[in-house]
Amino acid sequence: MPLLPYTTKILGTLLMFFSVAQILPGFLAYFYNEEEYIYNFIYTGFTTFFIGFLMYFLAKKRKGDLRTKDGFIITVFFWTVLAIFGSFPFFLANLEDVSYTDALFESISGLTTTGATVLVGLDEMSKSLLFYRQFLQWLGGMGIIVLAVAVLPLLGVGGMQLYKAETPGPMKDAKLTPRITETAKALWFVYLTMTVMCATLYKIFGMSWFDAVCHAFSTISIGGFSTHDASFAHFEETSLRWTAVVFMVVSGINFALHYIAWTKKRALHYFYDSEVKLYLSILTTTALITYLTLYVSEEISNNMLADSVFQAVSIGTTTGYLTSNYANWPLFVPIMLLSAAFIGACAGSTGGGIKVIRTLVLMRQGVGEITKLIHPNAVVSIKLGKKSLDPRVAESVWGFFSLYVAIFVVLLMFMLSQSNDFLTSFSAVGATLNNLGPGLGEVSNNYKGLNDASKLGLCLAMLLGRLEIFTLLLVFTPAFWRS
Repeated sequence: MPLLPYTTKILGTLLMFFSVAQILPGFLAYFYNEEEYIYNFIYTGFTTFFIGFLMYFLAKKRKGDLRTKDGFIITVFFWTVLAIFGSFPFFLANLEDVSYTDALFESISGLTTTGATVLVGLDEMSKSLLFYRQFLQWLGGMGIIVLAVAVLPLLGVGGMQLYKAETPGPMKDAKLTPRITETAKALWFVYLTMTVMCATLYKIFGMSWFDAVCHAFSTISIGGFSTHDASFAHFEETSLRWTAVVFMVVSGINFALHYIAWTKKRALHYFYDSEVKLYLSILTTTALITYLTLYVSEEISNNMLADSVFQAVSIGTTTGYLTSNYANWPLFVPIMLLSAAFIGACAGSTGGGIKVIRTLVLMRQGVGEITKLIHPNAVVSIKLGKKSLDPRVAESVWGFFSLYVAIFVVLLMFMLSQSNDFLTSFSAVGATLNNLGPGLGEVSNNYKGLNDASKLGLCLAMLLGRLEIFTLLLVFTPAFWRS
């Protein structure tokens, strides 16, 4: 591994960068007179910085260009190490009944924007710790490595390798600008602008500034963490729910489209995008079916329309906010919504799931196979819009899907082996692998009741979902290290 020292240098740099995210809540702790947490965040932040600096210093003289292989190594190792360091503030906070496994679970859940939690008593919890928890989701939303590519000249030429390993979706070579650094900056500019807009509207419609900023973090990142145990049900204003719906839908769309809309002042391209049309169709259909099912079953409340749309969008985009315990609705509804979460949001968004674009490719390939059965000599090409899809992309989609199913079954068997019931096991694996958060059964509210082995298995599921399976599994293959 001739470039291992150089990858160590980059990992150290990224750790130093992440330490800022740990020190920042310390200032908030000072503002709210939470003395214990001031030292907690400063200690963990400087520890992270020191270890990162040490890694950088030991390899500072090494130079080289990053290969695609190195990009995968850095991405996997950084997300693993980041989760470990990110867990320290939770563990050192001396929260009741919170083990290190719980702290690690919470850290991974935040960074992967899953939103599954093991913490209870959020309403009485330290505001600085709550802010840190939400901030992790915001950083993880667009990908902290993409952020690093945008602001660290160190990565320069080799930044594309990190970007390809980090960004979600099957078509990773698409760039908005000629230079990858400019692409990452563009994405983050859109991301930050949307966050500011969301926080401002939350404040206008009734949230405190603290809740508005924290929920903007988890809305735009499609994370789903809340500062209250009741999640979004804590807020009774219907205007807040509709605001969240709009931003969840928007955040589930490919950010490249947002960038085009921003720079070229053109919004019609949204309606010409095949993925967006299917994405909006799925959300609209699930919301309508949810409302009609609740209406027929007489599960009526004053805000049923808003709750139906909110819950359908929240689960369908893999955000995971709750306005009511949807697990108590007629079983058809939560199963349908969980199934929608398997599809998830668009590629290039902050959402999880298989991604709408992959679902679209699978659907059109299925139709193509039926056409071939009717017309054996026909040449059938898969088109997205007016362009034919590269056959290699279609093959990668099928490869991803087969691995996804296999991993889901393995994780499901593992959860069942830990004496969890089928509904809990199925929904927990689905909710973590798709970076959704709330499941059904024992995990409809939180994951605290699971044993440590189950939590660690779900931590792996969250990482697999966030890094889209291939990136993580690749480093465990002997051929990868021989190349």
